[in-house]
Amino acid sequence: MVVINSHKDIEALTLTFEAEFGAPVERVWRVWSDPRRLERWWGPPGWPATFERHDFTVGGRSAYYMSGPEGEKYHGWWKITALTPPTGLEFEDGFADDAGQPIEAMGATRTSVTLSPAGGGTRVVSVTTFASVEQLEKLSEMGIEDGLRRAMGQIEAVLADD
Repeated sequence: MVVINSHKDIEALTLTFEAEFGAPVERVWRVWSDPRRLERWWGPPGWPATFERHDFTVGGRSAYYMSGPEGEKYHGWWKITALTPPTGLEFEDGFADDAGQPIEAMGATRTSVTLSPAGGGTRVVSVTTFASVEQLEKLSEMGIEDGLRRAMGQIEAVLADD
């Protein structure tokens, strides 16, 4: 089983995903901490991610791009704000230009990820918080919900190859 629940809360400015994976917490943690594993699922199918940088430390930054089927490249960044290995991480996430610089007009989101044992596997709860209703609506129109659901749907295959 992968994504078992998702919920958009306009009042709280959040998008929450709950997923379960048939692997222990330590293995699921590696799909976030190891950039080669992370890039196998971070983009939705057909839009693979390439992490050019992944400094997985508090205050560390990541730089990545997703490649589209027509050769498009969309850049993004993370700033790690908290780590509690192997059960939690928090990061800011945003869009970047071709040089990797944040696109301020798009703003940033904050994501908190919690991993916990569940029935012999791992439950992952990811809560993304938006800066405003307008940002939440704009990213929803861009397909963030479907994209995250489809991206997380690829984690099980990464774990199977582990």
